Amino acid sequence: MRILVISDIHANQTALDAVLADAGEIDAAWCLGDLVGYGPDPNECVARVRQLPNLICIIGNHDAAALRYIDTHSFNPEARLAIQWTQEKIEEGTIHFLKNLPEMQVVGNVTLTHGSPRHPVWEYLMDIRTATINFDHFNTQLCFVGHTHLPLMYIFRGDRYIADLVIPDPNTTIQLDGRAILNPGSVGQPRDRDPRAAYAIFDPDNNSWNYRRVEYDIAAVQQRMAAAGLPDRHIQRLAAGW
Repeated sequence: MRILVISDIHANQTALDAVLADAGEIDAAWCLGDLVGYGPDPNECVARVRQLPNLICIIGNHDAAALRYIDTHSFNPEARLAIQWTQEKIEEGTIHFLKNLPEMQVVGNVTLTHGSPRHPVWEYLMDIRTATINFDHFNTQLCFVGHTHLPLMYIFRGDRYIADLVIPDPNTTIQLDGRAILNPGSVGQPRDRDPRAAYAIFDPDNNSWNYRRVEYDIAAVQQRMAAAGLPDRHIQRLAAGW
């Protein structure tokens, strides 16, 4: 079984289309939140994700902010401007879809959330101490998260007191034997100095995780962002992956 795991699309339809083309035929799709925010294509991205087979989708902090569930002053000035632009542009169908997304969902031996199992919408898993604490906040073998835009995994071994951080090479398949927290990286705004769109393929039949990267037409997205009047900082960072 091939399950597409994506996160942090951030209204970047060009990157999303490249990921879907690269992934090929899938049996299901799990989206870990932040479909909107930053980018120029919020309605198009939500519409495309809604068409994916056997979809399970989680709400992210930018999705919640677009719905006015979160005060925009919680974000930095550029992100606040992008959210306000998104609030003006999202259509009723997009709003309805985002409003019905859960903060967390358990599927078999996997917990799905955006930030962390402890604080699903907001917490960033950026270090091994925070990740280790979060293993006490989910009961499944695996937890899939997004939010940081970094493709990585934390592995908690029974003979250790703290989780191990693993940053796999792109286009490698990993066998998941123990408990782990995994992040597929960001489709629409990678932040690991690799501008290529990031995603993963999970196979629950053999418990394998395949990290993937794919190039897309960054300049086309930057042109749409500039035409929309979105912040220049967000436009420039796409090309460098930061």
